Amino acid sequence: MKPIQRNLSVALVLSAALAACVPAPQPMPQPKRTPAPTPAPPPPAPVAQPSYSNWMDAPRTPGDWHYRSLPTGGIAVYGDNNSASLFTMRCDRPANAVVLLRAGALSGPASMTIRTETQTRTIAAQPSPGIAPAVESRLSANDQLLDAMALSKGRFAVEVPGLKPLYLPSWAEVTRVIEDCR
Repeated sequence: MKPIQRNLSVALVLSAALAACVPAPQPMPQPKRTPAPTPAPPPPAPVAQPSYSNWMDAPRTPGDWHYRSLPTGGIAVYGDNNSASLFTMRCDRPANAVVLLRAGALSGPASMTIRTETQTRTIAAQPSPGIAPAVESRLSANDQLLDAMALSKGRFAVEVPGLKPLYLPSWAEVTRVIEDCR
């Protein structure tokens, strides 16, 4: 081996040895980051109640009819099993009338609109004297509106200003109460 090559080899070995002795540079400490506060989620947007150009297109009010026979005539109650009744039809045989009760509190006289396939009528209503807050209307047992309710293409609507409309099925319980009074 030539002396220049040997000196070059020794120089490279010594350079590598010196480089191995020098400690590696310490990484620069990163500044501590404070997490940005998470913004509060926006409040939920109010759910818009769907509107229907025809009340018959609205979904049926959840619940079922339940009928009971009473000495003064039958009673049909519509409601969800987990809550109180929403609407009641009761035969008052001594008065020859059918009493319509819409659950809900109102402070004074009101009106109750009954919509059927063939008739729409607004009748006078007043707070019911019963224990639960309700609005009450009375119809003669022979009123044709009762027949329209019983035969109204499977449903009828009950609307009282200030209360949510009810879309009720025309099941057999409705007819039974009406027939109890006739």
